[in-house]
Amino acid sequence: MVLIDYHVHVVGHGEYKFNRQRLQAYIQQARETNLSEIGLLEHDEYWQQIDFDLIKHIQQDNPDINIRCGLEMDYFPGQEKTMHSIISSAPWDYLIGSVHFIDGWGFDHPDYKDEFECSEIDSLYDQYYNLIVQTVDSGLFDIIGHLDLIKIWGHNPIKKAACAYAEPVLKKIKASGVVVEINSAGLRKPVKEIYPSQEIMEQMFRLNIPVTLGSDAHNPEQVGDELEKCVELLKKIGYRSMICFERRKHRVIPLDL
Repeated sequence: MVLIDYHVHVVGHGEYKFNRQRLQAYIQQARETNLSEIGLLEHDEYWQQIDFDLIKHIQQDNPDINIRCGLEMDYFPGQEKTMHSIISSAPWDYLIGSVHFIDGWGFDHPDYKDEFECSEIDSLYDQYYNLIVQTVDSGLFDIIGHLDLIKIWGHNPIKKAACAYAEPVLKKIKASGVVVEINSAGLRKPVKEIYPSQEIMEQMFRLNIPVTLGSDAHNPEQVGDELEKCVELLKKIGYRSMICFERRKHRVIPLDL
């Protein structure tokens, strides 16, 4: 099984350096996990730390693995001009739109997860997916990242199934042509589940929504982590292909190469 990993953070949350030694450690792990492509994907607040010339040199030294460069942007309503300015500043291969904040609350950060206990969970699901809809509608992104991240700590809605909250955004995604990331990081979190859930992936398959893969690695040892499980689940559901990117143009490749 040959894999791709399009969600790899070199500088993490700013605590690491974007240098040759660290990059080479990521590439070596990509090789050991049988990746054909690795996508270096920094959070938007750290994009200026990316050394595009260094990436070119690392690519020349490692011709067996395609290296792509992307940006993960937090979507904030009303900040589209600022986001567009950053997008226009560099030669990205792909852009992932994500939601990590609800009204300024970083709900996926362990320091702030206790707010779930004093919140109405169904309301949070409504707010979260409304922000995902706006992310899709912005037209800024190629991929939607970790689609059901709101479940990270294991909180489930009560009034209706979690996949029912995702249904409106899936229709938007289908109409927009945006790709959905199948992200293995949830398996490392308390929810112990791939993003998105199997039920949502089944909805996606029925709508013929294309997918790509990401581990959400923040250290070299996480590159490619659990992506084989993602592929096996996709194949079980019925998927036979995934999407790769270069200069924001996508191509379809088979799940089994």
